[in-house]
Amino acid sequence: MVGGGGVGGGLLENANPLIYERSGERPVTEGEEDEQVPDSIDAREIFDLIRSINDPEHPLTLEELNVVEQVRVQVSDPESTVAVAFTPTIPHCSMATLIGLSIKVKLLRSLPQRFKMDVHITPGTHASEHAVNKQLADKERVAAALENTHLLEVVNQCLSARS
Repeated sequence: MVGGGGVGGGLLENANPLIYERSGERPVTEGEEDEQVPDSIDAREIFDLIRSINDPEHPLTLEELNVVEQVRVQVSDPESTVAVAFTPTIPHCSMATLIGLSIKVKLLRSLPQRFKMDVHITPGTHASEHAVNKQLADKERVAAALENTHLLEVVNQCLSARS
């Protein structure tokens, strides 16, 4: 789909990405169904939240493009920390900040406020890794980005279920 498929309406940076098979749905355990047992948040739960985020350029999810994988999610429920490393499909992906912002927004909307989130590019996988990580780690810049109505609309499209 070269042409008007991307956010900018121009040519796609990675017109023919590799597509990976989706992992199956996680079966619900007895402990998770028991309301009396405290349910801690784990890496699979975080992965399940972010795996279906839509790529801004392709009609595919971040999981299908292997941008997010469960092995790159780290969680400490007792310490209330979540770290997600994501891997853009190409080293010069101009959508890397938007993808990271979409992951961060999904986590902010889904997790209890007690969690501290670190969303960053997998080391060595992007030409502007340091600059993108700096933007994603800056709370004021993230808040300012989400005040931009156009940008928020694009993030919401990434987070919306496919019809």
